[in-house]
Formats: sequence, C-alpha cells, structure tokens
Amino acid sequence: MQSEKDTKAKLYTRYPLSSVLIYNGSTILHFLLGGIGIALGYSFSSWAGYTFGVLYLVFSFVEMYVIMPLTVCPNCVYYRAKDSLCISGLNVLSKKIAREGDPKDFPRRAEGLFCHNNLYLASLIVPILAIIPALIVNFSGVLLLIFLAVAGLLGFRFFVIFPKIACLHCSAKYKCPQAEAMGVHNL
Repeated sequence: MQSEKDTKAKLYTRYPLSSVLIYNGSTILHFLLGGIGIALGYSFSSWAGYTFGVLYLVFSFVEMYVIMPLTVCPNCVYYRAKDSLCISGLNVLSKKIAREGDPKDFPRRAEGLFCHNNLYLASLIVPILAIIPALIVNFSGVLLLIFLAVAGLLGFRFFVIFPKIACLHCSAKYKCPQAEAMGVHNL
C-alpha cells in the first residue's frame, strides 16, 4: 500500500471549470470589495475615497487581466499545451493577444521589485493595509465587514486556493518560483 506521502498530486493540463470559477470569482470579489472598502473608508474626503478606490480597481484588474496575459502567460507551459486551461483561464486570452514567449523566462515572473508576483501580491494586500487606517478614522460596521471579507478572501487564497486547488495541480509548478516557495513544488 502506497502511503499518502508517496503519492503525487494529479497535474492538470485542463483545470476543471469549478476550479477556474473559484479562482476568478474569489479574485474578482477580492478586487471589488477592496476597491469599495477603500472608497467607503476614505469617503470623508470629497475626492480621495473614490479616486483611490477607482485607482486600486484599475491597478488590480489591469495587473491581473492585462499584464499577466501579456507578460507571464506567453512563457507558461499552458500557453503551448493543446486544449489547455490554466487555473485562471488567462492562457486562453493570452494566446489571442500575445506572441509565444520562452519557457526559460517563466521564472522571471518573480525577479525584481516590480515583478509580476510582487504586483499581484500588492493587489491583494493593498486594500487590507488601506482599510485599516480608514477603520480608525472613519469606522463603520459596513467597512469592518468589508475589511473582514477581504482579509478572509486573502486567507482563503493562501490557505486553500493556492495549496489545494491551484498550485498543487499546476503543470508549471516545477518551474514556478511561487510553487516552490509554497512547498508544493515536489508534491
């Protein structure tokens, strides 16, 4: 009998639609609630709340749904794999808007201060950091609930989505610095 430790996770060339929906649904909800939280938290200023809320939304959606398919996805194994579907589904979009890249460049997604991985993490963490001072100076029950929801979505992403749904089953995990950092590289 093979022990649980000796079994390898199944790698997907085509993620189940439910996984793609969970990943994108939680991402979009995180961004929307983060933008709303920033706008509400700083609404005491006639322009700051909405301006920073909209800037956050633009930054996070562009970073995830434009920059990633243009710069990261073309270097990923999912870009080249026939009939593939990655966890975000962005490999399908990338094939339509970007030229094929070099798989050797895929790990570069984690190199440098303004690399994709850091910008992605910033898009997830910024609303939490922005809402904390807003709670202090402009407390409301709704803002507290938004803060808890965004923090909960971040925890859900780090403790469930990445290690159990996304990275564990990713065909790119052997070349991905994020999978290696999370410890799913060899599972």
